[in-house]
Amino acid sequence: MSASINQYHPQVVFHPGETLAEKLEELGMGPKEFAVRTGKPEKTVNAIIKGKSSITPEMAVLFEHVLQIPAHFWMNKQRHYDEYIARQEHRQNLVASLDWAKLFPLADMVKKGWIQAENTQTELTSSLLSFFGISSHQAWNDYYLNQQLKVAFRISLVHVKEPYAISAWLRKGELQAAELPATPYNEKAFKEVLPQIKNLMVHHPDDFFQTLQALCLQAGVKVVHTPCINKAPINGSTRWLNDTPFIQLTGRYNRNDIFWFTFFHEAGHILLHGKKDIFLENIEYSDRDKEKEAEADQFAVRWTLSVEEEREITQCFQIDETDVLEFAHKFHTHPAIIIGRLQHLKLKPYTFGTRFIKPVDFE
Repeated sequence: MSASINQYHPQVVFHPGETLAEKLEELGMGPKEFAVRTGKPEKTVNAIIKGKSSITPEMAVLFEHVLQIPAHFWMNKQRHYDEYIARQEHRQNLVASLDWAKLFPLADMVKKGWIQAENTQTELTSSLLSFFGISSHQAWNDYYLNQQLKVAFRISLVHVKEPYAISAWLRKGELQAAELPATPYNEKAFKEVLPQIKNLMVHHPDDFFQTLQALCLQAGVKVVHTPCINKAPINGSTRWLNDTPFIQLTGRYNRNDIFWFTFFHEAGHILLHGKKDIFLENIEYSDRDKEKEAEADQFAVRWTLSVEEEREITQCFQIDETDVLEFAHKFHTHPAIIIGRLQHLKLKPYTFGTRFIKPVDFE
């Protein structure tokens, strides 16, 4: 939403020098006499009258004594004019950013309510800049491509296929995370809550996400759901916002087995890899650490269905749905996790056990 919504900005604001010229004419006082009375150089007075110089607070007080017009009148005039000029310059920057804005999936962002629908492309560009909390497209380049703030954002999207859509998805997650109150991160508490989260995975109740979010917040970990946006086919992301670990999930594929594997994968990044990096799932980027991704995968496997448990299941000659239920009970996991693993290993077709796979509803 644009920061200037519901604010009135006049089309034209005149320099206070014009008001000064009118007042001097009314008094029959020339610039030279006024300069003498105020103790300022005539050159300075003429520059103000011509709109080439500003009225300073010190001048405003002097003007007050000579013209009997309060200093705050002149300061307000100058402030309004300065703001007007700044907005005119900003409007030029917006025009220069129009082509940049078109690189984003704007229609989808408007549809999802991430930015406000506007009447003109210039207004839409302004709304996009406000969404990112930046003043220009160059600022976006510096932040997301040129890594000017490496402490805040260690990945560069310069080599990513769709940096604009991905940056929008990441930014939306940051805005969501900012709305979540969290206690300071406690690694011990996060480890202790993981068995409860696994139990949540096993039963997958209707309010699974709200419960997951609350459990993680107890340990100082923020978890949000940010739906996929066009051109950003991401499953999830992990990064640290200051000292708070942050997991952002899409629920892509709308399958509970994939959702829970992704969550535990992201949790693995938090516990195994610290604060230095950002991890984007299903996205290839230049500084992607394949070894860390493999470690996070192994962490997720241990919490969903271990290698040993998988081996015992796959040793069954003709596993059917009844066997799946029995193994799910034995290994304390959800049947969909077993179904998904068997499908991933190509031991069962994607038509097998579909009734056990639950949709991921975040409402």
